[in-house]
Parts: sequence; structure tokens; C-alpha cells
Amino acid sequence: MSAAETIRAHALSLPGAWPDEPWEGDLVAKVGPSEKGKIFAFLGRSSVGVKAGASREEADEWLARYPDDASVMAYIGRNGWNTLALDGAISLEELLEAVEDSYEAVVAKLPKKYRPER
Repeated sequence: MSAAETIRAHALSLPGAWPDEPWEGDLVAKVGPSEKGKIFAFLGRSSVGVKAGASREEADEWLARYPDDASVMAYIGRNGWNTLALDGAISLEELLEAVEDSYEAVVAKLPKKYRPER
């Protein structure tokens, strides 16, 4: 299984997670009911986009540790979102943890009635 397939399977195995394609060819993982679902991972072939920190400063820790494999996401990067390369210096274990951390951050912001059962 490729890193992209592993990340995708892991993201979609989290409680209440489901796939969506809000833009043609762009697969994302969402959590919450379909009409109120929130993206927690952008699932690319060679990268994954995640909520990498509560602030831009916190998310910048990824950029400092992995300057060649982490970058600020376009448009939403100011809110702590990063793009992480799948086949670079970042281990698969760290990438899986980043997806889980992103999931937890997004779930925490959902209204309690929309949070998945654990």
C-alpha cells in the first residue's frame, strides 16, 4: 500500500470521518454530518493537507523541522494549515499523527451535537 493510500485509509477510519470531493479531483476527509461536515485532511497523491497548529506560529514548527517537505497551504495557511509531502523526510508515523491531530482540532471546534461518538 502506498503512503497516500495508507494516509487515506487511516483518515477515513477515524470516528465519523467520510470522504468528499468538493472540487473535481480533490479528495478530502470530513467529519460531522454531511450538511455541516468540516474538512480535516486534504488527501493528495503526493501530499496531505492538515490543520498543523492552532496558530500560524505553532504550524510553523513543521516548516522549521522539514523545510523541504512542509509548506503553508494556500488560502487557509494563515489559520494553521500546512501541506506535508508524503514521500520525503517526514515519516509515515508522523504523517499519521498529523492527520489524527488535525482531526482532533477540527472535531474540538464542532458543536457538541455534531461530534462523533468515541
